[in-house]
Amino acid sequence: SQLPDLLVPVLSLQLSNTAILHQIRRDQVTDTCRANSVSSRKRRVLTPNDLKHLVVDEDHEMIYCYVPKVACTNWKRVMMVLTGRGKYSDPMEIPANEAHVSSNLKTLNQYSIPEINHRLKNYMKFLFVREPFERLVSAYRNKFTQKYNTSFHKRYGTKIVRRQRKNATQEALRKGDDVKFEEFVAYLIDPHTQREEPFNEHWQTVYSLCHPCHIHYDLIGKYETLEEDSNYILQLAGVGNYLKFPTYAKSTRTTDEMTTEFFQNISSEHQTQLYEVYKLDFLMFNYSVPSYLKLE
Repeated sequence: SQLPDLLVPVLSLQLSNTAILHQIRRDQVTDTCRANSVSSRKRRVLTPNDLKHLVVDEDHEMIYCYVPKVACTNWKRVMMVLTGRGKYSDPMEIPANEAHVSSNLKTLNQYSIPEINHRLKNYMKFLFVREPFERLVSAYRNKFTQKYNTSFHKRYGTKIVRRQRKNATQEALRKGDDVKFEEFVAYLIDPHTQREEPFNEHWQTVYSLCHPCHIHYDLIGKYETLEEDSNYILQLAGVGNYLKFPTYAKSTRTTDEMTTEFFQNISSEHQTQLYEVYKLDFLMFNYSVPSYLKLE
């Protein structure tokens, strides 16, 4: 009968360590925002359009800012279980494409200004981040090397080929389905791209998608510790006893080694410019400059 008593302090110790870890992550964001406040505070007021990545769960008073390529499909599935009022019980029973149907989840931009402010003030807010270049390679592999992503090939691939490839064939210009990683990088650092339209959400910075300098997130989960962080959040939401974050071992996952390989053919000049684009994400979420980079 002695055992259960001994387990309690260990558990609470783990929780307090986790709480400290999340405090450190929050402080890192605050410090980075402060240090870069000149560049990051240009737009003082968020518009509803800035809030379309913030998924709201009224029942558990939570807000989740989703970042594509950071387990967002599974988190959207979990949010559908939480907000579905019994319609779903197992996140993995929800088809992936179903999780991305916007009408299945409510986002913060659908509320009135007073309602938005009330929720931002009182709800538990969280997001998940990932090493920026690993996320970028993951987006590239998913959107440009998979044959089924024809809408991306047409929308972005053709534009990238036209702008970055000398002597492109007519077929390449028409299909846009063979974009090289070097061309993708050249497109991202091209000032013309930035002026033309905002980045697509799959390669947009977390800083621009979730506005961590304007929205005070209570929890910052990391892709590297996805399961622990996710289950900690579900525990805090009071649902940890019946809902666990889906575990999955995906063999196609983009790894650090893979990312290193993709960057082999990128010139140091382009690496430096690309790092500048994602620099705030690196600093804010405490990712060190990758060892494979040859920065100028």
